Amino acid sequence: MVYADQRGRIFDHPSLGMSCRVGFEIRQPLAEELIPLPEECELFLLPGRNAVGWDRARNDVRISDQTAVAAFVSPGHTLSAVCAYATEAGAPVLPLFAYGAVGFARDRFWVCAEKVDQDPRQQFSGIPPQRIHAGAKQWLKTFPGNRLVRHLANCALVSACPAARNLALGRYEAPLPTSRTCNARCLGCLSLQPSESGFPATQNRIGFRPNPEEIIQVMQRHGRREPKAIFSFGQGCEGEPLTEADLIAESVQGFRKGGGAGTVNVNTNASLPKTIPLLARAGVSSIRVSLNSARDDVYQRYYRPNGYAFSDVRESIRQAKQAGMFVSLNYLFFPGISDTVAELSALTDLVQTEKVDFIQLRNMNLDPELYLGLYPEIREETLGLHAFMSELKRQAPWIRFGYFNPYLAGR
Repeated sequence: MVYADQRGRIFDHPSLGMSCRVGFEIRQPLAEELIPLPEECELFLLPGRNAVGWDRARNDVRISDQTAVAAFVSPGHTLSAVCAYATEAGAPVLPLFAYGAVGFARDRFWVCAEKVDQDPRQQFSGIPPQRIHAGAKQWLKTFPGNRLVRHLANCALVSACPAARNLALGRYEAPLPTSRTCNARCLGCLSLQPSESGFPATQNRIGFRPNPEEIIQVMQRHGRREPKAIFSFGQGCEGEPLTEADLIAESVQGFRKGGGAGTVNVNTNASLPKTIPLLARAGVSSIRVSLNSARDDVYQRYYRPNGYAFSDVRESIRQAKQAGMFVSLNYLFFPGISDTVAELSALTDLVQTEKVDFIQLRNMNLDPELYLGLYPEIREETLGLHAFMSELKRQAPWIRFGYFNPYLAGR
């Protein structure tokens, strides 16, 4: 077990073993759930939460009087268990991150996670910050009147957004935020939180509507710098991009007419199926559909849709496949909720029926107790992340797993 003292120093406990949480169960981690803590991970101290260890003599959990510590894993990794802790009265709600179970043994930290994507696109170790700063400044110099460029430069230099930093470096995926509004009220929305939520949004939502010229300028310059360019509408700093489908279609059409190549993707809640054919005709290559569950009632409680239903999400996927688009799921994974037998059955049905191409196993970024509070009745036996993936692959052999939007050659 690892814990932090009052000065914030992290130690490993001399006698208590590591514990972890899967759904509502606190237990010892299984050997196959543990990997060495990857590079570029961060350790978080959890205020108002006491570390929980495993007492081998009693074969049970024991609550310590020290502060709990969790791991925020680097991109490309999905948690197989979250941090176990005991919450004190009056503890603040945790910010919008994922809280992995972490322990210490053999002179290194270990975390309950699995690497699901080998793509290094959000690894920045070894890259001098000056390169990112210079790249962002060059964008501003090249397009001094482009509001979208100013927004993305701020994202790179102030918010340290990985996508915006990559844009500054001229590599991988270009973020293209467009929408100021959303038709869902996700409990863990990254860009807009009501004051009563108890925790702030991690990103500032875009405050203007870019015009097609501003968007095309970003696409064209990034496309000239990156031979395998990906362009993604639908970022953490905006609302739902399908509410700006006309703007996206006009921009993409202009980019394609000018000879623009690369994969154009829309990260979306897939709430407006009638917009999908328009985007396909304009030259959009793929959509990535965000959901935390393939079960209607589980989905509704987290996304809290406003004016659409889960049936619209499935219809959007169907429309995209009929239009020849590549379809990914941005599957927000939470151990103990996402890897149950019932969830696997529902997700398998969705993948098989709609012929989904790809599943991005992203972590649910939310206070674990807040998320579990949505689903007090889900206390089923779980398969575990690895077995969950294996069984889904067995039933849908074409499916691929990852973490990032893939580059699609020829699309």
